[in-house]
Amino acid sequence: MVTIVVDGEDKTAKISNWTLYNSKSNDTVHLTCHFPSGKTYTRPLSVCRVIPTVETNSNILFRKGQPNAQRIDKAQIIGNKYALIKYVDSEKIWIYKFEDIQLVTESSLKQSSVFSYFRRIAEQRAFQASGGKENIAGNIVRQMDKLIAHPDTALEAYCSGQNAFRPDPENFIYPFGLNESQMQAIQKAFSHQISVIEGPPGTGKTQTILNIIANILLSNGTVAVVSNNNSAVDNVYEKLGKVGLDYLVAKLGSTEKRAAFFDKQPSKPFEQIISAPEKMQLTEQIKKLKNHLSTQGDVAKLQAEIDELNIEDKYLQQWLEEHTLNTLPDVTGFGLKKEKITDLMAFINAVPDDKLDWRHRLSLLFRFGIFRTKPLNTRQKRQTLFIALQHYFYRSRLQQAQRELIEKENFLEKNKFEELLQHVTSGSLAFLKQHLKHAIPVNIKFSADTYHEQFADFIQRYPIIGSSTHSIANSLAQGKLLDYVIIDEASQQDIVPGILALACARNVIVVGDRKQLPHVPEKTAITAPKPYYDCNSKSLLDSLFGVYDESLPVTLLKEHYRCHPRIIHFCNKQFYDNQLVVMTRDKGEDALSLIITAKGNHARGYKNQREIESFMEVSDSSSNSCGFISPYNAQVSLSEQMLPSEFITSTVHKFQGRECEQIVFSTVIDKKMDAKTLDFVDDPHLINVAVSRAQKRFTLTTGENVFTGNNKHIAALVRYMKYYSNEAQIHYSPVVSAFDLLYREYDRSLDRLRRRLSAKDSFYLSEQIATRVIKDVLQRAEYHSLVFHKQILLQQLVKNSNIRLSQRQKEFLAQGASCDFVFYFHVGKLPLAVIEIDGHHHEMPKQRERDELKNTILKESGIALLRLKTTDSKVEEKIANFLLSSMLEN
Repeated sequence: MVTIVVDGEDKTAKISNWTLYNSKSNDTVHLTCHFPSGKTYTRPLSVCRVIPTVETNSNILFRKGQPNAQRIDKAQIIGNKYALIKYVDSEKIWIYKFEDIQLVTESSLKQSSVFSYFRRIAEQRAFQASGGKENIAGNIVRQMDKLIAHPDTALEAYCSGQNAFRPDPENFIYPFGLNESQMQAIQKAFSHQISVIEGPPGTGKTQTILNIIANILLSNGTVAVVSNNNSAVDNVYEKLGKVGLDYLVAKLGSTEKRAAFFDKQPSKPFEQIISAPEKMQLTEQIKKLKNHLSTQGDVAKLQAEIDELNIEDKYLQQWLEEHTLNTLPDVTGFGLKKEKITDLMAFINAVPDDKLDWRHRLSLLFRFGIFRTKPLNTRQKRQTLFIALQHYFYRSRLQQAQRELIEKENFLEKNKFEELLQHVTSGSLAFLKQHLKHAIPVNIKFSADTYHEQFADFIQRYPIIGSSTHSIANSLAQGKLLDYVIIDEASQQDIVPGILALACARNVIVVGDRKQLPHVPEKTAITAPKPYYDCNSKSLLDSLFGVYDESLPVTLLKEHYRCHPRIIHFCNKQFYDNQLVVMTRDKGEDALSLIITAKGNHARGYKNQREIESFMEVSDSSSNSCGFISPYNAQVSLSEQMLPSEFITSTVHKFQGRECEQIVFSTVIDKKMDAKTLDFVDDPHLINVAVSRAQKRFTLTTGENVFTGNNKHIAALVRYMKYYSNEAQIHYSPVVSAFDLLYREYDRSLDRLRRRLSAKDSFYLSEQIATRVIKDVLQRAEYHSLVFHKQILLQQLVKNSNIRLSQRQKEFLAQGASCDFVFYFHVGKLPLAVIEIDGHHHEMPKQRERDELKNTILKESGIALLRLKTTDSKVEEKIANFLLSSMLEN
């Protein structure tokens, strides 16, 4: 009930309506009374009273159709019909209909210790920024300063440790397919203000994100998809494009990306008549499908168990053959169930004495129903029975699992599971497109300069915003709140600027995997108010787990679709506690290949030529896509020089989020490396990413026993590969070099060469080895015209009159520079060629400069040069080919 009093008189009962307006003459607010007769009576509001009139503490205004937040100084609600608004830095009073605005009281977030800490972090990083990063770092500070502390943002919830429940949409759709854990993830995403989806490699993380976006669109909501790297967001764009929905995305972010988007704004396509199912029909199909999803998972689990039992049985059969135990006692007469078989095995192991006493016999009778104990009355008989039970257990469980698998596969086939899944997917997509046909307006042109002012229209036309976390706040109209923000690759997302995304939406869905590579934070000396907000050590994903602990709504995506089972099962066992359900099938392919290089320390400056050569020696790959990855850039650079051009080469850190049919992982380091270097390579996140990049084949090339002492993840990987690989795919010392004799450990095939070395040839072992190999080469008939000498002064090979030497080259010659091995023709004695032996010290800058001087002088003198590294293989072959080509050229 509203009461209107004018000049002290209550007019409420006499009037039919009342209105407020601003006088143009003196800019004051007036109240007009409207009478049933049609007459009006107007007086300044200052001489009237409207009851109720409420003065609010609100300081933020949102207007209908204008999503930009506006700061206000004062707000009065007049009769629940009008709002009188005074803006900051203005004396004018504005009148709005109360139903057309939303008044919000800004929270105290910006004064909180948590936000103040984040602000100081951003400021300190801006101060420390260099190398072209100054503007990006400064921009984060500016965006934080412009944030409006809306009380309903995900950032407010995160900083205060709150997490509101949200009402679920009535029914979900799944236009991008679904499985059991994806269904759970979508449910949690919409029922909580903050939720987390952990997406191990190959578990349909992008598919889950797309289904979430689809349901946001169905409710006419808005969403931003952000990440700290473009590739993750590009993957979402690409898959939306495949189903014709990329026209909904505004690819904003940096100034350059924004300009590119507005230059070529996607048009709303002309949709033909869409035949979409009724919502009730689609809901019934989804409900039916949901009941079958667990059976689909059971099929995958049973197949994995059958594969594992087959391998264990294979090794048991080998052991039986090696120990000539081809005939075992028949245990089928015991009639034991699977659980009782293992209990009896445990009982047999626990009997300490040679003979059974009366207590053992009673246990056998009452626990296992075994009356005749003669087959168990000696230790030897019990051991044989134990093996028979073990063999019987594998066979019986294998048969049982195969029966269960057939039963469940028949169930899915009978209920047309695959057909139903296709109907749900295609029906959901058609239903969504039908909705969007009416919900998305016809094409409107926007510009980078003006879209903020038209943001209500803009966000209706483009309800999906793509951006980086660094730029998301700048991409939106100031104070605009989206319904959702999805942060992908959150394990690599720094808290600052990750919080900018949280400030832009009411709800956040954080997607990542703590088992993959973490972010590398920029350190500061600022202390966090709580350990779980620490920007020096926590990613945004880590921080959320710390803030909410057990109350955080988390879904682990379990169904894996990328890798061959033998590849991903290592990651599953080693990192995911066997929780993944592997949906791919093992059809007997050679999915694992292990290459152990010859003994010796082959690493030089974080590169290892021998590991690449060893792979090239045994490689028989016919894969469409091959990747070579390593922890070190130096090894990647070397691989680019040695491997075929079709190989994709990268560090493991840069390969996260990518995949290839075949992956070769080179560990590089050897036994001389320190513990810190070992731990860097043997990092669980790095190994998980390296292995899970491979779809069909994973090859590990590493040194013998380099990681055994560390006994962590690479040691486990080597053990796993030896157990699960086919024997033909385990290669020991595929490449051996004469220079391996330089190391205390070397391949035994070099023993004969070692016995033929002579200390008289050189003080240095490397030159002794080279001398011996050169002598062997020159004994061949085609090289009888050659002789060689060692340590010849370079100036004795150079005719100064024939070449022009720089001052530095003259100094170098005068310093007594010499050549390791110089080759001449027997007849004529003219120098033909030079061989240099380069040890690890040749990687040093000063020595590299000296080597380059020698290279240039020899080249200008017309003398061929071969540099042999002590890490080189096929030394004799290289020397022979070099000398032959040198002779032919002369």
